[in-house]
Amino acid sequence: MAECLAWTATELLAAYRDKRLSPSEYVEALIAHIARWEPQLNALYAYAPEALREAARASSVRWAKGEPRGALDGVPVTIKELIATKGTPIPHGTLAGEHPPATEDAPPTARLAEDGALLIAKTTCPDYGMLSSGRSSFHGLTRNPWDLSCNPGGSSSGAAAAAGAGYGPLHVGTDIGGSIRLPAAWCGVVGFKPTLGRVPIDPYYVGRCAGPMTRSVADVALMMGSLSRTDRRDAMRLPPESIDWQSLEQPMRGLRIGVMLEAGCGLGLNDEIATCVEAAANHFEAAGATLVPLAPVMTRTMLDGLDRFWRARQWSELEALPPEERSKVLPEILAWADDGARLSGTEVVQGFEQTLAMRRATEGVFAEVDAVLSPTTPMIAFPAEWPSPTNDPQRPFEHIVYTVPWNMGEQPAISLNGGFSRDGMPLGVQLIAARFNDALVLRLAHALERWVGPVTQWPAPPA
Repeated sequence: MAECLAWTATELLAAYRDKRLSPSEYVEALIAHIARWEPQLNALYAYAPEALREAARASSVRWAKGEPRGALDGVPVTIKELIATKGTPIPHGTLAGEHPPATEDAPPTARLAEDGALLIAKTTCPDYGMLSSGRSSFHGLTRNPWDLSCNPGGSSSGAAAAAGAGYGPLHVGTDIGGSIRLPAAWCGVVGFKPTLGRVPIDPYYVGRCAGPMTRSVADVALMMGSLSRTDRRDAMRLPPESIDWQSLEQPMRGLRIGVMLEAGCGLGLNDEIATCVEAAANHFEAAGATLVPLAPVMTRTMLDGLDRFWRARQWSELEALPPEERSKVLPEILAWADDGARLSGTEVVQGFEQTLAMRRATEGVFAEVDAVLSPTTPMIAFPAEWPSPTNDPQRPFEHIVYTVPWNMGEQPAISLNGGFSRDGMPLGVQLIAARFNDALVLRLAHALERWVGPVTQWPAPPA
């Protein structure tokens, strides 16, 4: 039974269809697997094995009758803590404040339930989703399955760790500056941030997306068929569109692929990651695409402006808490947000306007190229206990320079594993296309995954 845990959702559904495996049999193997990993990984929140077993039994009955409820019937999934599931509190990763149970499912939760997916658990995130780290005052410390002394990144920390450790094939994260793609890169999985509004989300915000985190591009495509269905609770959602998510073949001849190795600011690029991205570019060129060197889209002014805006926004939330509650928030969040109290209104507005500058810069790129290839992260790994790769609350965003501009520009972007470092840690490669061209991103990623080879040797459970 253990080998089925490495199967993709597509392979799992085929096994259910052929009656080689039932959802109950898979879930029993999965529960045993999670029991070996979770005490040290700490990726899950609100994990209820008996409820999962009960849902799997009901799915097994449907499959035995040949009457699956939807496209994902019997496939286990996790959902990031910040995405509401009815009846479960949403602590936002922090001990501060009250945590009442959610009164309804958020759009991604509702779509997956409609299609019969089995909820394993929610997944951990840092306080307010404002760290690229597995540190949380509420959840504790989530670790990287490839090396438990390393951080999984964040803020979709639990989702990436769960995906990397094989807690089922499908996971949902959220991303406002790289929070799907960064931990996906550090945990060796695929993370997709769709065009803003392609996957309805509630609450919605500038740059905030929900998207799949999986072990294969094909499973991303499978999930998008469910997640992209419309929901009026998201006032920023895109109009419904008929997209053949399963069509993943793409001719390369005639495509212009921009290669962006320099970020423009932030942390310097690790040599091993640069080599990995260059190797990916060579694959596209060999297949007939034209490579176009690209200058960075980010500037120090953009990054610092966004930092000031986010500090002020976070402080506005913390200021509403009584002092005794505020003191429960992670100290690095407090130290960072504290400056927000001293910013003038003019400084905050000027900071917000840098989001528009990023939008202009990123949109202009696609006048020259069809897609962009870049690193996902500038560095490989960092210690599990750190709140960010700099370990400095005054410089918390130096590592998001390859990811955040595409949130503000609203373009679809995906991270997938492009290889491994000399120390055996995953190296993330990012692909981006123009707004609304989500299908092209998945097709290019599918081709690169095929050339590089999918990850087949996953980390072994702790002894």
